[in-house]
Amino acid sequence: MNRAAARRSLEGLALGDAFGERWFPLFRDPQQAYDEVRARRMPEERDWHWTDDTAMALGVMRVLDQYGEIEQRELALAFALGYDADPARGYGYGMHQLLPRLLDEPDRWPEFTRELFGGEGSLGNGAAMRVAPLGAFFHDSLERVVEQATRSAEVTHAHPEGIAGAVAVAVAAALSARRELTLPAVADLTPDSAVREGLARAAEVPFTTDPWKAADLLGNGQRIRADDTVPFAVWSAARHPDDLLPALWTTAEGFGDVDTTCAITGGIVAARTGVDGVPQEWLSRREPLS
Repeated sequence: MNRAAARRSLEGLALGDAFGERWFPLFRDPQQAYDEVRARRMPEERDWHWTDDTAMALGVMRVLDQYGEIEQRELALAFALGYDADPARGYGYGMHQLLPRLLDEPDRWPEFTRELFGGEGSLGNGAAMRVAPLGAFFHDSLERVVEQATRSAEVTHAHPEGIAGAVAVAVAAALSARRELTLPAVADLTPDSAVREGLARAAEVPFTTDPWKAADLLGNGQRIRADDTVPFAVWSAARHPDDLLPALWTTAEGFGDVDTTCAITGGIVAARTGVDGVPQEWLSRREPLS
C-alpha cells in the first residue's frame, strides 16, 4: 500500500476535475472555450470548484485510509454521506436515485445498485472517474488493483462496462506510479468489454494525432458511458506520462464530459508526477481538499 502515491493521484484528480469544469458551457460559450483551450489560456475564474468526481474519490480514500482496503458497506455509506453534505456537485441521474437510499440503508447497496437503469445497473463513467487514487494505493500488486477496483465499482455500478472502466483507470494509475504506463498494458488487464476494445483502438492512435481528432475516434465522455470516456482519457495520460499540465490541456481539447476526462487523466498522471510542477496560481484557485 502506498498512501503517498494515492495522495499524489488524488491531488491530480481534483485539479483535473476543477480545471475541466471550467470549460463547460455553463461558464463560456463553446467557441470561446475552444479558442481558449487551443491557445492554452488559463481559465479566468478566481475559484475552481471540483465536482462529484472528487467528492467520490475522497470517499474512496477515506475508506482506504481507515481499512486499508475496500469495505463495500463502508464505501456505500461514505458516498452517501458525501452526497448528503452537498448534492449539487454535479452527480448523475443514477447517483441521485441511489445515494439518498444508501444513507439510510447502506447494507442494501447490492440490491439498490442492481435496480438502476431498469435492472441493468449503471454502465456510466462514475466508477472510473473516482478510482485512480486506489490504483496508486495498491500499485505494488496489479492483481490487487484489479480486485479492489472491482469492489469499489460494484457499490454503485452493477453493469460490467461500468466495472471495466474502473478497472482500466485503476490499472493505468498503478502503471503510472510504477513508470510502466502503456495502453496495451492497461488493455491487457481490463476485463473483456467495450472499454477494453476502446483501449485497444486507443493503442493504435498515434500520439501525434490532434487531441480533438483522437476524441472523435475514441469518445470524449459526452455519452456518459465508461466505454465512451475511459479510452481517450487514458490515451491522453499515456501521451504525456511525465507532465501533468500538457496531459490536462490535451484532455480538455477533447471537450465532452471534460471535468470527468480531465479528472481521470489527472489522477493517472499525478500518481507518477504529483502536482509539484503545476503553477502555484492553479493550485491556489483550485478548491482545497477536505
